[in-house]
Amino acid sequence: MAALLSPASTPAQAPAYFGGLLSPKYSVRINRGKFAVVAIALDDYLPMRSTEVKNRTSTGDITSLRVITAIKTPYLPDGRFDLEAYDSLINMQIEGGAEGLIVGGTTGEGHLMSWDEHIMLIGHTINCFGSKVKVIGNTGSNSTREAIHATEQGFAVGMHAALHINPYYGKTSIEGLISHFESILPMGPTIIYNVPSRTSQDIPPAVIEAVSSFSNMAGVKECVGHERVKLYTDKGITIWSGNDDECHDSRWKYGATGVISVASNLVPGLMHSLMYEGQNTVLNEKLMPLMKWLFCQPNPVALNTALAQLGVIRPVFRLPYVPLPLEKRIEFLQIVESIGRENFVGQKEARILDDDDFVLVRRY
Repeated sequence: MAALLSPASTPAQAPAYFGGLLSPKYSVRINRGKFAVVAIALDDYLPMRSTEVKNRTSTGDITSLRVITAIKTPYLPDGRFDLEAYDSLINMQIEGGAEGLIVGGTTGEGHLMSWDEHIMLIGHTINCFGSKVKVIGNTGSNSTREAIHATEQGFAVGMHAALHINPYYGKTSIEGLISHFESILPMGPTIIYNVPSRTSQDIPPAVIEAVSSFSNMAGVKECVGHERVKLYTDKGITIWSGNDDECHDSRWKYGATGVISVASNLVPGLMHSLMYEGQNTVLNEKLMPLMKWLFCQPNPVALNTALAQLGVIRPVFRLPYVPLPLEKRIEFLQIVESIGRENFVGQKEARILDDDDFVLVRRY
């Protein structure tokens, strides 16, 4: 025999079983036997974060960040994370003025990680650097269920905020997009990431405006361009440029708060200057060849190649990524010379590297 507590049950029944924590929205079955077995179907999100994590960061702490690095994940020759190189790269970011890190984003190759790896890396980053820089875990997915699960785990290990992309490949409707983000936003400070070139679906303003009233809505990483940036900033919505080559003008002409940057992996100090020291067309033009070069092939191919050439990481690639060809590696050395080696991360001399220097890992 079993007792069923359903929405038709009286609220007074719930406290007897769950200390008053269960509302009539939840369906519960309790088997009468030696041990009680409970299955709860949640109609609403049940917060998993501890009070300590909830008190760690407010949404306002995230909206004030101007330079957020989409941090690269380095590898050992067998394809595992090279945490020593990772920690060193993060220290270089902090020294250069980066205020936030996106962990396991596109640049960090979160899509090539298992969720165990992904959450471990978020936890490691928080444990080592959480008092010095804001850690924003990319816990987005095209599956709402997976996005919820990963975000619960990310906040449980202490991340300050989450980054969420819209569902890709299996695209959904406008109503589906709103429901997806509404399922995630109650968990903690959140940045929504709009990059149609990767998802093949734009997040239209109607969606952002529909969820902008959530207290956890920190803002948008926007890759569509200046017109969209201005549309949002005019409405008081915090925006970070997702395009390094547009971030100067987005910041100083169209009201963006700052940038979520790939280039800052290489030149964090110069990106900090670009976001903090007023309009500087000379510096922006000086950096433009580097920014264009970084996207000559899909990110993070060029960045991985550049960091290896600088001796900051091992020249190890998880497939399907492979290094840039020789002529592009030569071009990078010319860019380094033009900008000045002292402005780049690391202390070693920049090298071209031979094709045989690179390790491609198929299984990891």
